[in-house]
Amino acid sequence: MALSRRSTLRLSLTGGAGLLVAGAAPAAAGAAPVPSGPPSGPSAALKRLKKGNKRWRKYCSAHPNEGRARREELVGGQDPFALVLSCSDSRVPPELVFDQGLGDLFTVRPAGQVLDGAVLGSVAYAVHHLHVPLIAVLGHTSCGAVTAAVDVHRGAPMPEGHVRHLVEGILPVVESTPDTGEDFVDDCVAANARSIADDLASDPELREYVDSGRTRVVAARYHLDSSRVEFLED
Repeated sequence: MALSRRSTLRLSLTGGAGLLVAGAAPAAAGAAPVPSGPPSGPSAALKRLKKGNKRWRKYCSAHPNEGRARREELVGGQDPFALVLSCSDSRVPPELVFDQGLGDLFTVRPAGQVLDGAVLGSVAYAVHHLHVPLIAVLGHTSCGAVTAAVDVHRGAPMPEGHVRHLVEGILPVVESTPDTGEDFVDDCVAANARSIADDLASDPELREYVDSGRTRVVAARYHLDSSRVEFLED
């Protein structure tokens, strides 16, 4: 029997409201369930990031922890399971790339992941006070900041103003990376992520946590063409 226009409207208001009450964004068809609660330890945190990126690149994002209950829970404090130090590039938002929700990731996003006092202070806060078990340094292919440093390496003039600070922070890595041709920029992206991860792991305020195994630092590179995060593990 065909539904009247009024009946259809009533169903849409009552049935649709049931979906809206939960306050969570619907997951794509085929999305794998996301574990609740923070993972225990660096290995579990890294595994959760990898699984989240797999959902993202397969267009099966689950959009976890976005609903009303999560928002109310976070009013009382945060307990992120990982810190992601990534580039400020608009194409690489960590919560989307790793399919995580509110309160899951502590993100710090300077262009080219360049370290300075504010960045190091943010990282130290997450490690000392939030006890994050994992720090992921996430570079990405075709990074503009790295490209600017490569251009200077190849003879272009040093940029003026604040951009100079970024280039000067990346240039030593570029100059120590073999120039093999067309993939040089992306080779430098990987080298830059590794260098920054090494610097964080050996930082005087972070070394104790890394050496004890409470916090792990990993380097990674996001591929814009495939949406894949490549972890640059030894």
